[in-house]
Order: sequence, then structure tokens, then C-alpha cells
Amino acid sequence: MESAIRQAECCLLRRKNNMGMTPVILNASDACYPAHLCKRFGTDAPPQLSVLGNLDLLVLPKTALFCSARCPGDAILRAYDQAARWRDAGRCVISGFHSPVEKECLRILLRGSQPVILCPARSLEDLRLPVHWKEPLAQGRLLLLSCFNAPQRRVTVGLAARRNDFVAALADEVWFAYITPGGQMERLANTVADRIVPCPGAPVSALPR
Repeated sequence: MESAIRQAECCLLRRKNNMGMTPVILNASDACYPAHLCKRFGTDAPPQLSVLGNLDLLVLPKTALFCSARCPGDAILRAYDQAARWRDAGRCVISGFHSPVEKECLRILLRGSQPVILCPARSLEDLRLPVHWKEPLAQGRLLLLSCFNAPQRRVTVGLAARRNDFVAALADEVWFAYITPGGQMERLANTVADRIVPCPGAPVSALPR
């Protein structure tokens, strides 16, 4: 009985979320709350998420994309080629899409028809939606997802690190375009080493530094 009630609440949440461009709250007790978060964070899982877009994307197999802000040219080209492969294969990609390379990969992905989950390092409240996000949102292939509450409207280094942990926890596999030695990406890579997908042409045991 309790399961049926939770499923009904989730259906209502989906309908509410599809009615407009206003984020809605997803509680940890909701049936459609991502199970990966509870599994990987335990009691530290976010009690609430802000969502805007198609909640059905949460159940798809997901690849997380990460890239350090400073990136050499060969790694940049490799990342763009990989984004095009994901786009053509219909793979769901999740990322903060914050670094320059990640932003360009988002543009590549949004030219296709595959699903994308975007996780900003701030709350969704008063978030200005770029014009090129609105069509994929309306088509149901873009989901905005945040683990931050309303007061957090400016991106900081600390929030970006927490966001990256959140994105990695949601993903089934993780792909790093480039990792700056000693930086935040290296710390993250060490925590998700069992789910890292190697870069094309690189040794399986190697990280893209």
C-alpha cells in the first residue's frame, strides 16, 4: 500500500514538473528519488532535490562527464569526439557542464536527440535558462537537477566540488576528458576509480592527465 502511494505521488510530481518552467522539489521519500544517491551517500544523501524537466531520465543508464578547466588541445578534441559519439549512440550524459570543454560538449549533445541531465552548482531558483535549453526541456530530453537549496545561487569552489560528487554518485560510469594533477578532478577520480571509463586510445589503467 505504501509503495502504491509513493508511486502515485511520483506520478503527480511528474505531471506538476511537466506543466511549466518552475522547478519542483523531489524528497528522499519519493518513489522517483534516485536510488544511487542512497546507495552511495547513505545517510548523507541530500534530503531534497530541485528538478526541472523530464524525471524519467533519472532511471536511464548514465555516463558522467568531467573535465578540468585547463585542458590541452588533444584532450579537447578527444572530448568533442566523445560527445559526438554519445550523441549519435543516444547515451544519457550527466554533468555540471561548467568548465569550457564541458560547455562545448553540452552544445554538441543538445544538437542531437539523446537525453541530457545538467546539474548546476547552485539552486535552480531564479536560474536563467539559456534559449538553447528551452527546446530540449520542452521535448523531454533535458533534465535540470540540483542538490542545493534556494539561498545558494552563486557558484563557488566548494559548491562545485559537492556538485561533482553528486553527479558522480548518480552515474553508472564516469568519463574524464582531462584531469589536472593535484586538483579537484584528481580527488574525484580517486573516489570513483571503479567506474571510470578509459579515454579512447589510452591504456585502461591510465587517467587522462
